[in-house]
Amino acid sequence: MSKVVLITGGSSGIGKSIAEYLFDKGFIVYGTSRNPDNYPDSKVKLVALDVTKSETISSCISKILEKEGKIDVLVNNAGAGINGPLEEIPESEMKRNFETNFFGPINVIKGVLPFMRKNQKGLIINITSIAGYMGLPYRGIYSASKGALAIITEAFRMELKAFNIDMCTLAPGDFATNIAAGRYHAPVIENSPYEKSYEHSLKMIDDHVDAGSDPKEAAEQIYRMINASKPKVHYKVGDFMQKFSIVLKRILPDKIYEKLLMNHYKM
Repeated sequence: MSKVVLITGGSSGIGKSIAEYLFDKGFIVYGTSRNPDNYPDSKVKLVALDVTKSETISSCISKILEKEGKIDVLVNNAGAGINGPLEEIPESEMKRNFETNFFGPINVIKGVLPFMRKNQKGLIINITSIAGYMGLPYRGIYSASKGALAIITEAFRMELKAFNIDMCTLAPGDFATNIAAGRYHAPVIENSPYEKSYEHSLKMIDDHVDAGSDPKEAAEQIYRMINASKPKVHYKVGDFMQKFSIVLKRILPDKIYEKLLMNHYKM
């Protein structure tokens, strides 16, 4: 029987690429969107889900189980970007980002676990970010929320071993998607002490996304992870230098690595 895959945030960007790629490979794929009616031409089935609203999580999972009787793979892809000087980002926006990038995925995981445990098998893939391996200037909240999801995955893995349920992360670098359209940008404030530095970094961040890799690379990696007999804890996908930055952080003294980042962002 074909595996049933649930992909949160499957209507655009990396999530859409993953959904369509797996669909073409013969999987039964369900994507999610807060407003599925906005995507009448979607190649895969879209179910309404907002990761910040528990009732929509329960409803989405129930609909899939009623139709398919199982969920073999969950790809926690739904997420939100956020940029700005930490001093100037409203606390409400910080909390909103963590609700989407951290607590939301956890609640979707909690929604599918009883059924995976009953079947004594399952795979959960949490989409994190290469940015989650380091504190990046003007992306600190995004780095923190994705880093927290990576760490919680490590704890979850050990707790789920006894039930034959695997969990791992995929950390993408910059990909050419529409992520910037839904990202929260703290405004560039005239005469702010961060004005020039933040404005420059904001343009650099957007340029990196525009010049990013084809999201199909992430979809291909997800396919390999699903077919792995023993999935690793963490996977990365993106251009060489972005992945190499994680290696540099591990081997370089903290202050030297910090200087490299500041030079990169021209701070």
